[in-house]
Parts: sequence; C-alpha cells; structure tokens
Amino acid sequence: MVMRFPGSTLALLGLALAAVSCGGPQALSLPTEPVDRAATCGVVATAAARRATADINASLPIAEEGHILHYALLGASADGVYSSETAGAVVKRMPALEPKITDGAWQNLIPACRAAFPEAEQSDVALPPDKLDAQLGCGALAQFIATALEPAKIHYASELAAYRRLRGRLSDKVGSALRARVGSATQEQRAAEAKAMAKIARAGSPIAVLAECARRFGA
Repeated sequence: MVMRFPGSTLALLGLALAAVSCGGPQALSLPTEPVDRAATCGVVATAAARRATADINASLPIAEEGHILHYALLGASADGVYSSETAGAVVKRMPALEPKITDGAWQNLIPACRAAFPEAEQSDVALPPDKLDAQLGCGALAQFIATALEPAKIHYASELAAYRRLRGRLSDKVGSALRARVGSATQEQRAAEAKAMAKIARAGSPIAVLAECARRFGA
C-alpha cells in the first residue's frame, strides 16, 4: 500500500528573493482559495528560510524543507482526510506564485500564514494516541517526504534513505492490525491511511515528527 504523491516541483521554487519593483514591494494578501493559500504560505516559508541563510543558493536544512512541505500537508488535510492530489497541487502551485510573492511585501504575510496554519508553527511533537493511526501516519509521512525531496536527494540522501527504511518497517508491522480494523479491501486501507496522514500532519513539524516516529517505531 503506497501513498502516491505527484512528482514534486519543490526543487523548482525560484531563489530570486531580493528583486523588488521600482515602485517598492507590492502589498499582498493571503488567498482564500485553499490550494493557493497553502502554496502562498509555502512560498513565504521558503523566502523566510532563504533570507535567513548566508548563501541563498545553498541547500536548506532538511527541517526547513519539511516546514515548507508542511503547508502542502495541512492544505491537503483540511477536512480530516489527506488528499495526495491536493498536496501535489499545492506543491506544483508554489513556483507559479513565487515571482509575484517574492517581488512583493511577502514578510507581511507571515502573521496571516501563522493564523491560517497554526500547526505549522508548533514546536512540540504529539503523535496520534492510537498506535495504528500513529504507525500509518508515520509511514505515510515518511513516504511523502522521501518522494517530495527526491529531486534534491543529493543534499539529503541519508535522511531520505532512512525515511524509506522507516516506511518499509512500518508497512511490515501494520498489516494484521490494519486488516483487523478495516478488512482487506485496498480502498478501505487507503482510506484509513489517508485519515491517519491527516492526523500526523497536525502532530508537529514533519522532520521532527519523523524523528519521533523513528524513535517509537523504527526498531
């Protein structure tokens, strides 16, 4: 059972963060459309992370990449069921929105993004209390991050390999419990995983969550 995540375009997100129009940065507002809203906050998070680095062309720490992707996860889980199609749409939308946002007063969107996606700012990790939900969510998140960052694997090879190992171990562990809960139908199993993924999206910052997943279930 694999959560399919459309080919990530995160690596294509532009790095031109200093360009400003002659008349000064344009005022921006957070879109109301769900995909654009999540994508906008992902771009703002990217811009903030790049601005904080000495070399804006250097690769970001994987925790920052996870923070950026967190907006796709949250935007795709708004109704309590994770949608890989929506997550993919958010990630694909980021490069299209990036020029207008980074040429504008993107810093002024930070408070709006914090209000719209408060889970993206939480520092603590709290896995779902139900063990099967936690295991399903951890496995799905490991697959999501490993797939989404595959284009940048040269920078995160060891971490992505570890996430794939975690996914494999958890897939082996959850089979019988998952069948006992929802039966053997693939559709029902995927639905259970989608609900668990929505819960894990709210468990904390993705890379910190995966560290806790590995501590709890990696052995």
